[in-house]
Amino acid sequence: MRRFGTQGPVNPEQHYVVPRTKELTEFIKRVKEGRYIVIFAPRQTGKTTFFQRAVAALTAEDLTYFPIQLNFEIYVDCSRSEFYESLTKQIRKEIERVFQRRGEALDAALKHFLDNAQITNHLSMMEFFEQVQHFLKDGENWQKVVLIIDEFEGIPTSALKGFLHAFRHTYVTDTTLQCPHSLGIVGVKSIAQLDYDRSVSPFNIHDDFALPNFTLAQVQELFGQYTAEVGQAFAPQVIESIHKQTGGQPFLVNRFAQILTEELDIPKTETLTITHFSEAHGQLLEERNTNIEHLLTNIRKDRRFETILMRIVSYENSVPFNPDNDIINELATYGVITKGTDRKCEIVNPIYLYRIVQAFKPLVNGLERDYFPENTDRFQYLTDIGQIQMEPLLDNFRDFIARAGYRILQVPETPQEFIGQHLLFAYLDQFVVSVNEAMYMEVPTGRGRMDLIILHNQRKYVVETKIWRSERGYAEGKQQLAAYLSTEGVTDGYYVVFDHREAPEPRTETEAIDGLTIRSYVIPVVPERPSVGAQR
Repeated sequence: MRRFGTQGPVNPEQHYVVPRTKELTEFIKRVKEGRYIVIFAPRQTGKTTFFQRAVAALTAEDLTYFPIQLNFEIYVDCSRSEFYESLTKQIRKEIERVFQRRGEALDAALKHFLDNAQITNHLSMMEFFEQVQHFLKDGENWQKVVLIIDEFEGIPTSALKGFLHAFRHTYVTDTTLQCPHSLGIVGVKSIAQLDYDRSVSPFNIHDDFALPNFTLAQVQELFGQYTAEVGQAFAPQVIESIHKQTGGQPFLVNRFAQILTEELDIPKTETLTITHFSEAHGQLLEERNTNIEHLLTNIRKDRRFETILMRIVSYENSVPFNPDNDIINELATYGVITKGTDRKCEIVNPIYLYRIVQAFKPLVNGLERDYFPENTDRFQYLTDIGQIQMEPLLDNFRDFIARAGYRILQVPETPQEFIGQHLLFAYLDQFVVSVNEAMYMEVPTGRGRMDLIILHNQRKYVVETKIWRSERGYAEGKQQLAAYLSTEGVTDGYYVVFDHREAPEPRTETEAIDGLTIRSYVIPVVPERPSVGAQR
């Protein structure tokens, strides 16, 4: 039986696979046109899998295409001479493998050439490929070499420019026998980012190729393969929720499915429901898989990332998506942020948003014991039938901020402009853990909103948070929340706005909007520090 794959490239014999038919068709079209193609995307987005399947589809369709697949990851610490020496051997082995897979004998003249060839620099590399092209003739037809290079950023810096110049020269040379006929470069960093000395890239003839995350339809198709094979169905709401939480990120989609189908011991006769989703989601939000390890490592590389990321989440104006800014460019390269439809930065999916907030949340903020008044039983915020009483729970948070006073400004390693949201997240997180539940996030309309979602006893509780921008923005936020609640089938929502103005206006109000109940709070988060005399 096949399974959902998260360890390296996947294949249809062992794994459920999203076909990406449209992307494959476009890629093969460009190869046949002799394009030099570059795809760069964050790790674990399916790049290697895609190119392997594309090459297989191309050669199955037309044997005049001769694929040579290389991987530069092993060259990351090599010198220029070591790189070219090993490259010679790697190309030789790949050419021999192609003949073996086709069940054909290697021509004696070609074998002699490969055994004696030595690539020592980019010039001899050009001559090498010119010679290879002359050996690859099938009757009156010439084989067309398709060179695919994975993990391209592993190329030694000293070899980069000459290597790219060589292929640029090949591409612009007017010949019907250019070799390679088509080139595919695969990596995390773009060619421009690899141009370390900031000069103009010598490889300005390439086509960028986009490999997007899975669409909802593709996730439905992926899970449909499992259902057809095993018989166990995913409830439609579960598939939609998985796509929304992962943003279609391939690793996260498959990891979600792995947990549901392999690790929760759910009988195969049971449909996978939203309750199962909640359990799998809670596990995914806590585990340290390789994808999350990459995320956390990357966002901690620069302390400035926290301020940018929290500003993207907290402010409706967000941050302009400026690829020429080093911080924005780096976060986009790591797959943490993307460009929204309004050309502003967005966190790519709610799971990453949750882990980012968790990563930047202080382990101890010094106020945990003050969250609830003394002798408070947290289970008093649950009704007799096990529903959460959100109104008194959030009333207490409002009162906690007032009780804590200026001390909220002393929470370590937290920018003051985001302290309110940090504390609300920590407060609700502590509560839901105490009642054996989990909290997650959604970003339903883009920037300025960080919606905290609690699922408890089959009921969803939605708490939307914002930073005060204006009276108009405050009112618009209520309407946005009402619209979101309506789409989710929830009748009550909670709206918490943190007011950083010098003269804040605290509010607590409950309103009916479009038949839904909205409980709103405006909470000041800039209390005055006590005077020196008062501290003594």
